[in-house]
Amino acid sequence: MTNKIASAFFTLFFLILSITAHAASEKTYTIGIVPQFEAKKLRRIWLPVLKELEVKTGFKFQLIGAPTISAFEKEFLSGKFDFSYMNPFHLLIAHDSQGYMPLLRDHSKKLQGVLVVRKNSSINSVAQLNNKTIAFPSPNALGASLQMRAELHDKFKLNIKPVYVKTHDSVYLNVFLKQTAAGGGVEKTLKKQKQQLHESLKIIHKTTPVAPHPIAVHPRVPKQDREKVINAFFELANSADGKKLLASIPIKKLGNARMEHYKPLEAMNLKRFYVSQ
Repeated sequence: MTNKIASAFFTLFFLILSITAHAASEKTYTIGIVPQFEAKKLRRIWLPVLKELEVKTGFKFQLIGAPTISAFEKEFLSGKFDFSYMNPFHLLIAHDSQGYMPLLRDHSKKLQGVLVVRKNSSINSVAQLNNKTIAFPSPNALGASLQMRAELHDKFKLNIKPVYVKTHDSVYLNVFLKQTAAGGGVEKTLKKQKQQLHESLKIIHKTTPVAPHPIAVHPRVPKQDREKVINAFFELANSADGKKLLASIPIKKLGNARMEHYKPLEAMNLKRFYVSQ
């Protein structure tokens, strides 16, 4: 009986050691997501994706949310994220400050800002918005705010009263509720709105198209681990279920991303409108 107890004890002991060693060998990486949508919606979109990546890579991924785009910027400027899904102008700032590099992006369509008003509004042209209040998600949202404000200033010579409402969802809701005359968003987030809200708005201006949001990586992540993550994303993109998960981001046609894809942004002189955190 004593031998049996001793045997069971040693079996349990080595099992615990094995589990502990396995847990210690697991790498955990942080991933930050730009808050285009409210937090619950972002988690609903990204957690299933990260779960699949964990299965395919053997890594653990910790989703780090930020309540506002400004808070998100402070996080990547301090290098908090190992991986991040960020807007293209953020990439330029993150590359300069921390050395972040783009890995992947959607190749189905470029990013384009949209200026929306209520469908039943008497406003039909951008010129009618002079001295009007316009909602933006934050000062540094790319297509929705930076590009949009630059084009309203440079192309249309407008004076506007901007208000910043934290997310794209809030922009569209402010316009719907007549809190502002118009609002800046992007095509992809507008299409993600509920049908009633989407159909109540009309687009009166679109910005110059640019390469869309990249999935970027901090240089501290080893090259072999980056490759595992890239391969896992492509595995997802090549399966029916995986395509559905990526489409919710939205990424409809996954492809590689390089810094040269984002260089045209530098010529737009958007730093005039960028608010440093």
